[in-house]
Amino acid sequence: MAEKTAHPATRDIREDPSAGTAGAGTAGKPEAAVVRDALGVGVAVGLSGFAFGVTSAGAGLTLLQTCALSLLVFTGASQFALVGALAGGGNPFTAAAGAFFLGTRNAFYGLRLSQLLALPRSVKPFAAQWVIDETTAVALAQPDRRSARLGFTVTGLTLYVLWNLTTLLGALGAEAIGDTAAWGLDAAGPAVFLALLAPMLRTATERATAGIAVVLGLGLLPVLPAGVPVLVAALAAPAVLWARGRRVGKQPEQDEETDR
Repeated sequence: MAEKTAHPATRDIREDPSAGTAGAGTAGKPEAAVVRDALGVGVAVGLSGFAFGVTSAGAGLTLLQTCALSLLVFTGASQFALVGALAGGGNPFTAAAGAFFLGTRNAFYGLRLSQLLALPRSVKPFAAQWVIDETTAVALAQPDRRSARLGFTVTGLTLYVLWNLTTLLGALGAEAIGDTAAWGLDAAGPAVFLALLAPMLRTATERATAGIAVVLGLGLLPVLPAGVPVLVAALAAPAVLWARGRRVGKQPEQDEETDR
């Protein structure tokens, strides 16, 4: 990936997590712009909670179960993976395992955001609930800590409120809508997830991992129980990293033979 010259404030906060607390008013991004961007992401993604509510109700979950998933789990990809596997007749434990695996990425986000935001210890347990793809993307896009905190908070609050509200509305309106597949609402969640993921695939290794995961996931759908293909697709990451390590290891040997 070609490196670009970063803005001084951006470079400082990436190289030194303690940077950005002082002088944020002069070097940082205007608060109005941060709030505007955060609200845009929160509203756009939050509205897709309606699709989850409809899909969950269509999969047989009760109103209480559907709303509890959004309130307590609050990670759209995992929620859609769970109800999708259940709707496909998958074992509840397999469906939960697939959803859990997808949700583990948020733990890695949390490690980075913990450094970047440097929140008080008493606030961290509450902030952890909002560590998802969208809040992480908005926070990391900011040039300083003050803007990152603002972006994270506004995105998290907007998305949490809207997602849960639209989940409730979707579950209540599921009967009136009927078959979610006929409306295409069952594809809304995966589509949003792919739209967020695609811009992050910048290196050849990342693109290869995503490509192999897609092939594994789609190819195994007809032969494995619902929920299992996504677990198998996760093997793409270690496979690509192993292949990359072997290639890098062989390169010095080839250079030595060439020198001889």
